[in-house]
Amino acid sequence: MYLAVEGPIGVGKTTLARLLAEALGAEPLLEVVEENPFLPLFYQDRQRYAFKAQVFFLLSRFRQLAPLRERPLFGGVVADYLLDKDPIFASLNLEGPEWDLYLALYRELSPKVPPPDLTVYLKAPVPVLLERIARRGRPFERGMDPAYLEALSEAYERHFARYPHPLLVLEAANLDFSPGGPHREEVVALVRAHLAKEETP
Repeated sequence: MYLAVEGPIGVGKTTLARLLAEALGAEPLLEVVEENPFLPLFYQDRQRYAFKAQVFFLLSRFRQLAPLRERPLFGGVVADYLLDKDPIFASLNLEGPEWDLYLALYRELSPKVPPPDLTVYLKAPVPVLLERIARRGRPFERGMDPAYLEALSEAYERHFARYPHPLLVLEAANLDFSPGGPHREEVVALVRAHLAKEETP
């Protein structure tokens, strides 16, 4: 089993991925955000550092996900991101020759990463995202531009409107699946039901 959780910044991807991994007896595969040395610089000067930050993320995500081509006999993996997220962000931050070069690199790497058996797409309004971003307190995310989050949310909507693989969409603003939250069992049950439906011939 390979399950992925996706959605815009602050929507709760890692929290849900940890919950599902525990509930389903799988290994969590979590994106390493803080190791990107260009990310704090990107938030200070998006135009100057976007390409460096994006290529670092693309290679890091590829190295984490590519081994999933060799499916284990037992257990599974729950990741808190898709490789697809990389061009979603890049499309907002790159243009001209940098976008062309990035896209050529992405198209070379992406066929080597398998699609998930199920993707859970979390969505929430921008005010909810901003509140959750503030709550987790990453220094480089302070002062996050609401317009950037709005554009990112719209890019996610466009992507998943034409997503060709099994998909479960959840309105994260109405769900609390944090530790001790009231909707943890409900969300796990929804995911189990969708996984069972995908396994039915």
